[in-house]
Amino acid sequence: MKSEQINLQINQGFSNILLHGNCVELLSGMSSGSAGFVLTDPPYMVNYSSTDGRTVPNDDNDAWLRPAFREIFRVLRWNRFCVSFYSWNKADTFLTAWRDAGFRIVGHLTFIKKYASTERFLRYQHENAYLLAKGNPTKPSSTIPDVLEWKYSGNNLHPTQKPVCILTPLIECFSVPGDVVLDPFCGSGSTLVAAQQLGRRYIGIELSKRYFDLAEHRLRQAVVTESGKGNHLASEYCIPIIGRRHRNLSTAS
Repeated sequence: MKSEQINLQINQGFSNILLHGNCVELLSGMSSGSAGFVLTDPPYMVNYSSTDGRTVPNDDNDAWLRPAFREIFRVLRWNRFCVSFYSWNKADTFLTAWRDAGFRIVGHLTFIKKYASTERFLRYQHENAYLLAKGNPTKPSSTIPDVLEWKYSGNNLHPTQKPVCILTPLIECFSVPGDVVLDPFCGSGSTLVAAQQLGRRYIGIELSKRYFDLAEHRLRQAVVTESGKGNHLASEYCIPIIGRRHRNLSTAS
């Protein structure tokens, strides 16, 4: 789908879009100020491989980092927020890229796990994210603590899958109903599911065809599995899915 068509859908309010491809290239075709909030979990640049051999695209280099966050900054509306997960041992690289893009560092989030993801010199039992600002956003109407509990939901769909239940408080705090939530590294689509639950529109981009297909299927089914109960969402929101061809799930057979 051409960038003009994507922007038209965004401007007309039909922004539930999933794109397959390079986020730098796809974001460059979007209008400035298209997104009201960015929530993303980019590659950590640690060359991660899960126990079953799954990997994350571009996790072995940082060539994408600065170009991606320059585009993310441009596409985000002024006086709005971005939350980005990161790897603690690459914090300096992430911080430099965020600042160079124009973001201000305005907060830090820690998610405490009841289990160790891995163990070396320490037992690693947390995940981190930074709260970034473009401009001077107003204080959220209801703030959240900067230390939150992590609830394990399994990594069945993606090797670094984030639970929907830890993403919903972030979306609820830093956006408003009707906003477009952007995730340019959307993996299996957890951010998109969380946005949809809360009445936000979404734009997701994923480089890996494997994870793109999983996200598409997940949104097509429109069932939140992390909560342990069915939660049918498709009837309430239109979900156009865009890959190499345009697919509108409300009409697809």
